[in-house]
Amino acid sequence: MGIGELDREAHVPEATSAGAAPRTLAEALRARGDEGLAALLRARPDLLSPVPNDLTQLATRAGTRGSVVRALDRLDRFALQTAEALAVAPDPAPYPVLLALLTGDEGDPVIEAALPGAVALLREQALVWGEDDRLRLVRTARELLAPSPQHPSPTGLGPTVAEATAGMSPGRVQEIIATAGLTATHDPVSAVAALTGLFTDRARMGALLDEASPEALSVLDRLVWGPPYGEVTANPAPPVRWLRDRGLLLPVSARTMVLPREVALHLRGGRAHRRPEPVAPVVEVARDHRPQVVDSAAAGQAYTALATVEELLKSWDQGGPQVLRAGGMSVRDLKRTAATLDVSEQVAAFWLELCFGAGLLASDGEADERYAPTPAYDDWLDLPPAERWALLVAPWLTATRTPGLVGGQDAKGRTLAVLGPDLDRAPAPEVRHRVLELLATLPPGAAADPGTVLARLRWERPPRGAAQPAPPRAPQTAAGADETPGPASEAAGDLRSRLARWTLAEAELLGLTGRGALASPARALLNLPLAEAATPTDHGGRVELSVASGRAATLLAPLLPEAVDHVLLQADLTAVAPGPLRRPLADALAVLADVESKGGATVYRFTPGSVRRALDSGRSASDLHDFLAAHSRTPVPQPLAYLIDDVARRHGHLRIGAASAYVRCDDDTVLGEILADRRSAAMGLRRLAPTVLAAQTDPASLLDGLRSMGYAPAAESAEGDVLVTRADAYRTPARTAPAPVPEGPPVPDTTLLGAAVKAIRAGDRAATAVRKEPAAPVASAGGLPRTSAAETLATVQAAAMTGSAVWIGYVNAEGAASQRVIAPVRVEGGFVTGYDHTADEVRTYPLHRITGVAELADDQV
Repeated sequence: MGIGELDREAHVPEATSAGAAPRTLAEALRARGDEGLAALLRARPDLLSPVPNDLTQLATRAGTRGSVVRALDRLDRFALQTAEALAVAPDPAPYPVLLALLTGDEGDPVIEAALPGAVALLREQALVWGEDDRLRLVRTARELLAPSPQHPSPTGLGPTVAEATAGMSPGRVQEIIATAGLTATHDPVSAVAALTGLFTDRARMGALLDEASPEALSVLDRLVWGPPYGEVTANPAPPVRWLRDRGLLLPVSARTMVLPREVALHLRGGRAHRRPEPVAPVVEVARDHRPQVVDSAAAGQAYTALATVEELLKSWDQGGPQVLRAGGMSVRDLKRTAATLDVSEQVAAFWLELCFGAGLLASDGEADERYAPTPAYDDWLDLPPAERWALLVAPWLTATRTPGLVGGQDAKGRTLAVLGPDLDRAPAPEVRHRVLELLATLPPGAAADPGTVLARLRWERPPRGAAQPAPPRAPQTAAGADETPGPASEAAGDLRSRLARWTLAEAELLGLTGRGALASPARALLNLPLAEAATPTDHGGRVELSVASGRAATLLAPLLPEAVDHVLLQADLTAVAPGPLRRPLADALAVLADVESKGGATVYRFTPGSVRRALDSGRSASDLHDFLAAHSRTPVPQPLAYLIDDVARRHGHLRIGAASAYVRCDDDTVLGEILADRRSAAMGLRRLAPTVLAAQTDPASLLDGLRSMGYAPAAESAEGDVLVTRADAYRTPARTAPAPVPEGPPVPDTTLLGAAVKAIRAGDRAATAVRKEPAAPVASAGGLPRTSAAETLATVQAAAMTGSAVWIGYVNAEGAASQRVIAPVRVEGGFVTGYDHTADEVRTYPLHRITGVAELADDQV
């Protein structure tokens, strides 16, 4: 960016003299110390992309619209209200004027105590500059926050008298001041000044309003807090005409009137906001529990979370639902998954996104693309329960994917699908952290009131524009005054509030909270004190998340129920697991029986189908009897032993092979029964031999069809051997978990901040160094010095001998021009080597790329 293109606020031709008030934002930044510049770059990291060449460029970048919008969006409510008050104040505004706009005529000691901090915050972020007697809001912020018909101000104020009368005829202005009882003037400027003086004089303004009728005052009351605009008819009612004739309402168009800012401030008692909020709302306690109760409840929910994830992914062992063409799962598959888990569709979407974010679930990438568990799921199953839990909650804490959006619509009206695109919301990790940190400010065992948590978050990051007044409405119609709503309330559905509500629900599902209170493992995960509540303030001092999750797992492990290695067999063909089963036993029992009910004690039911499933996996009847006898604390009931023997006796009696398919059986009467059964008609069966039937369907369909008819066939290979269908799981290729989508550039660390401040300082010293004027100065269009090759060589050689610094113009290999201050130490072979004060390092430059050189007036470096 050339010098001529710099913004007025940023451009500075020379360094600020010591002790002088800054005239521009660049001068204000130049007067800061290194810590002040580092604080600005930490609060607004977008200013570092890339690192500015000097402070003038930093000031220019700090005033760009995109950067200012990001900075305003990260202000708390009172700091934003302070900026909004400055936007409607005179420019520049003395500190007492700003204070009066926030406290009003009556004053407010709480606001008086909080305002210096808000102004300091705005100064730190380069949104406000200047001394207290001349506070200036950066021009871009003023344009964003100042009231206009297209963008009403959150203050509800309208334009000033001067702005509202800008297009009015001089005669009409003279009529207004005459009706208002003022002396006629010789020009419109003095007339507007006289009217403004009347409206800002409390005594004279009070006397003027004493003459108004109650109806006229009622119209003003409806407009005073905004919106200040209203429609009128061609023949306004007498109260409106009275206000219009005295300038208390000024015309914006033929049908629209506006309440001038000075009039509104008088009616408000000098306040710019109806409800200034200098103090953050307190997070209140809804219920108190013993910390041990909270930890136990959270641990129980953590165990349920592990069981739910395992049940979900086990149901997809042979491959999950197909991937939609646009990405994600269909609504039908989501409903089926919710029915499987016995939860709502929204909760099912949360579990699916949790598995996806932890890298346990992905698409297989095949032509007929499906979802399936990843190889990482098998490794996850081999870990202890507490470590499995930590591997779920750590990715959840940093994920930007937001399952709460599933079922909603994107900007184009398309439904957002679970596991699909467009579910990333960059503020999600920050909101999750902050919600849990707010819960941690309460004493251990205390459950927060969710409403106060949301109120605190809205204060810390108010949704800018949500509290703006409604669009212009009419203050009256031909029949009289029309009803005008008050200021619009804050949007209930803003993103951060929804993220906070989802965080509270998801934290309970994961076991980070128990009965609404933060549990000890969650405190460890956030690296918070465990014995007492504390408000974390130093985010830069956090330990690594992996270390914190390890601490959380260590705290959770003793709270989880221990795995058991036995079941209790019942005479009604059920088995009761008195606790979580160890992995081998759980896997084997899941094949042999079906889960009938879940909870603290899981109930399994044995059925002919489940026993046949175990036989299909390669187990024999004797294997099943031995397995049950070894793992049951009660004797094997006789009905269960009969069931296993009966299914095993019939298992494999029929053999299915590929003909397309065939059925063979040593008992030809059984084949006769099959042919005679009407349900077999769809299989296209015909007898090839007394013991063989051919089918017109594939072997898998034939197996399913005969099983649905009540038979127990077994598949066989081409050699006639029984095929063992083991429960080998289908897995995707190795997949990495989805990376979070950051919200802008990351916050720079201390090392980067120090290097950036050092580079900006060096570049600024080079840019503001005073140069000697040559006898016949010739400069390029970009401001770089122009000297001949001989003059350049002679000047740098002289500087190398004297050890002085010079100012050079340099064009690199890409053609980019820059100016630098260097101290030459060696000139030879067509190159000059010296200390570059701009880059703060020793560099070598080809002489043919130096456009020119000039001596410095004195040693500026």
